[in-house]
Amino acid sequence: MPTRVLVPCGVLGLGFDPAALDAGVKARPDIISIDGGSTDSGPFYLGTGTSKYARGVCRRQWRALMVARAAAGVPLVMTTCGTCGVAAMVDEAYAMTRELAAELGQTLTIARLYSDQSPDQIIAAHHQSRLTPLTPAPVIDETRLAAMTHVVALAGAEQIDAALLTGADIVLAGRATDTAGIAALPLRRGEHPGGCWHGAKIGECGAFCSNEPATGVIMMTFDHDGFTVQAMAPKATCTPQSVSAHMLYENVDPFELVEPGGVLDVRAARYEALSGGRVRVEGSHWHAHEEYTVKLEGAYLAGYQTMILAMIREPRYVNEIEAWVADMLITARRDIASSLNLASEDYSLDVRLVGKNAVLGTREPAQSQPIEIGVLLMMTAKDSTTARELADVMNPYMLHHPLSAQEALPTFAFPYSPASVDRGPLYEFGLNHVLHLDDPMQAFRLKVDEVRCG
Repeated sequence: MPTRVLVPCGVLGLGFDPAALDAGVKARPDIISIDGGSTDSGPFYLGTGTSKYARGVCRRQWRALMVARAAAGVPLVMTTCGTCGVAAMVDEAYAMTRELAAELGQTLTIARLYSDQSPDQIIAAHHQSRLTPLTPAPVIDETRLAAMTHVVALAGAEQIDAALLTGADIVLAGRATDTAGIAALPLRRGEHPGGCWHGAKIGECGAFCSNEPATGVIMMTFDHDGFTVQAMAPKATCTPQSVSAHMLYENVDPFELVEPGGVLDVRAARYEALSGGRVRVEGSHWHAHEEYTVKLEGAYLAGYQTMILAMIREPRYVNEIEAWVADMLITARRDIASSLNLASEDYSLDVRLVGKNAVLGTREPAQSQPIEIGVLLMMTAKDSTTARELADVMNPYMLHHPLSAQEALPTFAFPYSPASVDRGPLYEFGLNHVLHLDDPMQAFRLKVDEVRCG
């Protein structure tokens, strides 16, 4: 029998069409799988161990999925709980699930899969040469590893399946690859390995592979030869183009996808449009690695940041904005050195020209001249007090700095008062490495609880 995986949407908190979810439940899935986050939003959430999504929004959507799970009588899996997948977010998801179980009168077996790695574990792995850098990777040493606020390993299908094999009604997993929660059950049931991993990649963001991405819900059907994908909203359809294009999403190579335990190769994949807006895919290949590795993510506190935004519309300054910024920074750095006694390595000043090259920077190909520009200045220092002092020094420069010493001082516009805004702690990623394991569960731990309500 084929294995049907219902994917409500790309991430809990993004939302889905309730009617499409109901249609998915009526289509009799074998499992419901959803992602809880990823590193898409940067290192802050891993650094602080927090979620980017509102708890009230997630609670409402998770309630609907718990009701759907009960109606379908199948397991419900959430991977990378709370955006970053640290233990605290897994436990927060568990607390929310207990609240809802009491509210709904559900009795549940809940498995928690933890992905956290202690600094001592990672330092030991470093000394044992069990860490391999990817490209690009930062230089690491014992001091840098000890400074990580959180380190997580990305679980694959093996770890998710271990949680499912406990008999859990609900699996709440720490950091995992976006595909792991979808691929785990069909792989265990012997479906085509290439099809399982390829379909999981296509289905990771729900209906993003359809013409109605906001509806969220899709059904992935896996069998011995490949997979079929179907969007569950009435007007949503998938096409060979919309499905094949998803291999480009968040992936450096449109033909290969590296996962724990191997690599997916879709060069020989064939995409066929079927009736009902479905797409059939066959021909993908899975190449298992001899050695099992999992990717590591780690974040550390890199400093504190304050920002100022100035709006400039005067044509001469807009036309010569790069020269203005360069002269302002040279002059301001002299002032910072003398007034704050800071060396250049003690702080950074980062300018983004909003409306000109804030996205691509020097790679911006367009040469058109904007009418107005927002000059965004971000000041980073080792502590918050210094970051604020930098903002106080830079305030008059951002408001009045002239293009030349022979002209009257200009006055630009601050869109808010006070002009400087504390962004608080600044986190950076400090690992882009894989961890070599003797056993897939070596870096992970499971906890299973019974929640009896009603």
